[in-house]
Order: sequence, then structure tokens, then C-alpha cells
Amino acid sequence: MGRAAPSLAAGTEPRRRPGRCRPSLAALGLLATLGLLLGSGDCQLQTPCQIQKCTTDFVSLTSRLNSALKGFDLEFCKALRVYSACTYRNSKVCRGNLVYHSAVLGISDLMSQRNCSKDGPTSSTNPEVTHDPCNYSGQTEARGHQGGEKSPPSSYLFCGLFGDPHLRTFKDHFQTCKVEGAWPLIDNNYLSVQVTNVPVAPGSSATATNKITIIFKSYQDCTEQKVYQAVTNDLPAAFVDGTTSGGDGNTKSLRIVEKLSGKYVEMHAKYIGTTVYVRQLGHYLTLAIRMPRELVMAYEESQDLQLCVNGCPSAERIDDSSHLPLPVMGQLLPQGGAAHPRSVYTLETAVTKCHEKMLVKDIYFYSCVFDLLTTGDANFTAAAHSALQDVEALHPRREHWHIFPSSGHGGMGKGSKFFVHLGLVCLVLLVLL
Repeated sequence: MGRAAPSLAAGTEPRRRPGRCRPSLAALGLLATLGLLLGSGDCQLQTPCQIQKCTTDFVSLTSRLNSALKGFDLEFCKALRVYSACTYRNSKVCRGNLVYHSAVLGISDLMSQRNCSKDGPTSSTNPEVTHDPCNYSGQTEARGHQGGEKSPPSSYLFCGLFGDPHLRTFKDHFQTCKVEGAWPLIDNNYLSVQVTNVPVAPGSSATATNKITIIFKSYQDCTEQKVYQAVTNDLPAAFVDGTTSGGDGNTKSLRIVEKLSGKYVEMHAKYIGTTVYVRQLGHYLTLAIRMPRELVMAYEESQDLQLCVNGCPSAERIDDSSHLPLPVMGQLLPQGGAAHPRSVYTLETAVTKCHEKMLVKDIYFYSCVFDLLTTGDANFTAAAHSALQDVEALHPRREHWHIFPSSGHGGMGKGSKFFVHLGLVCLVLLVLL
């Protein structure tokens, strides 16, 4: 087996017969067999080295080429570059694998024989081989190409949490919950998001988010596990280990982008096609996320408690007449000490305040009014407004951006029943507006 490299490198006297390539392909076929035998017994069990896949993919690409046809050299060089890129991605995990080093030497020799440049176009005859394995959108486009069409925008789902707190689930159901303490928003095979909520005002069951923990789980060669944590007045632009990205080299398959220092960050996980926005508005945090449907649903039965997937438990819902402590209109609202000053919000002044930011009377507008009447904190106006902006930036379907309390559209109006459960306050709102 130690002679695999010379066998691949030498081919069958390619320098004396430059017009033929079949012996080199045969040698590579032998290398593929060796790779499968050695890799399955050594590399695959102990490390994630995938050199055998690199080799068999290359053989698959070149086996369809005909050296007698024009353009053979060009296509063969394209396939070699794909092979080279695959070995480069595996350079760390395969460093002790003899088949890997044989393949690297063989690639170099074949490139020299065929006068292939290292930089240049790569083979597009097999999208599954040529796409970036750490780019989810590239993977879906490749699958769509094979199936004759691209994946529709509906393959992505949106979830958001803001205010005291208002939850928009992946199913576009809108709920208002108390969920005091730590609760999982998302918990699947790729991502975990946990939020911690605290009461916003004495005498009210309403809560708001003061801590968010996000765990991007390790994924193949794209990224190691990364943990992000934000708490009130500490919204970092880095993971807890101090880094701002995940993945080797310049790939940056996972990265954090600071949009507003201490107030707004974005996380882009290219390898799982996921985008996360985290903001601090006033004393509380908001979160918005877009994630592919197939990854959202990749979880075990024991992970079924996910607010973004299944909503809040019925006992935790505030948007129910038996749980919603509506303030008395015109009275001073109880405040939580030094958190924010005492202020008066009547129904009329709350409507006016929210209307300054939001012209459409959708569920985000009504949530703003409810939050002002419940807490007296004007920062909740900005929270509702930015939550709607996040929907417009991340939600894949424009026609679903706005949810109207009285709407029977899909499951959104029925799922939330927010308007009905606000009782007298929202009935008066309809009269005034």
C-alpha cells in the first residue's frame, strides 16, 4: 500500500503518450478502491477524513470524459481542481492518512502532465461535488438543479420574540406569554436558543427577555461549536470564546456582524442557511431568526418543548381573558422601581405613541399599545417597531409580514386570537380607529 503514490503519480508512461489518459484514470480508480478500503477501516472510524469520497467523486467526474473529444484537457483540469479543493478541505483531519498524501502527490503530478493551472474554473458536471459544503443555499440550489427547479422561498421559516413577550412562531402563530425564567425557543440538531424572561411590572404577569443564549452546534468541517450569550446592557459582538467567526481559513461559514455597538448584532450561519438578529431596546432584548424548514424540523422527540415550533404552553399564555391583567384606563400604571420613571398612558395616548412608529394597524401595532398600557415603558414602542422591521428583513413571504388580529388568514388570526383576548381595550381601539 505504500506504493499507491508512485502508482498514481506515474500513471502508464504519460510523458511518452501524452494524448491518452486512460491509464491515469485506471490508476485513480485503483486509488479510489484503496481509499475506500483504508478509509473505511481507519479514517472513517477515528476521524472525519473524507479522502475516499474526494477520490471516488473525481473518478466519477472523469469517467464520463472521452480523451478523443475536443476539450478533454479543459474538463479534466476542471475535475482536478475540484479534487484538489476537496483534499485541501480535508488537510487537517487527514494529515496522518497515507491515502490522503498519495492523492495529493497524484493530483500534483496529473496537473503537471496535463498543464493544468491551480487556479481556474472547476467542473460543473456534478453539482453535488462542486458546491461549497459549508454553504446551505448552494446545496439547495444543487438539489434544485438536479430536480429541475430551485427550492421555493417557503422552505425558510421565521420566528421572533419581543416585548413582554410577544412570540411569532415558525407557523406564523402570534401569542403573548409570560414564560418567566429560562425557556427554549429552538432546540434542534443544529441550533439551540434559550431565553430568560423576568417580570416587567409588579402586579402584572407580563415578562420580558433579559438574557439570550445561542448555541451553534459543531457541523462537519464547517465550524466547531460556538456559544453566544447576551444579557441586558451586555450585547457582545463576539462568541463567549472571544472569536467572531467559525470555520477554517477564509470560509467564515459562521460569523457575527455588529450593526450598532452594544445594541444590535447579526449572526450569519451560512452552513445551515440561518440568520439571527439580537437587539437591546430599553432594558430588554429581542430576537428574530430565519432558518430552513428541514433543519427546523430536525429534532428528537425529547426536544419537543420549543416555543418557536409549538408555541407557549396554554398555562403560560397571557392572551387569554383569565390571565390578562388589563390596566384601568386613565390610571397611573405600577412601575418597577428605577427601571423606568412612572408615567401615565391612557388608551388614547398609547395609541398616539404607537402610531408615531407604525402606521399599519396590525398585530405589532396592537402589541405596542398593550405593552405601553401594561408597563408604561416607551421603549416597548421601539421594540414592536424593530420587530416588524426584522420580519420584513427575514420573513420569506411578503404577504405574511402583517398579521391582523381580526384576520382569518391561514392559521395566523385563529392561532393568536390576540384581538379577542385583549377584551375591552382592543374593542375601544376599533371604535377609535
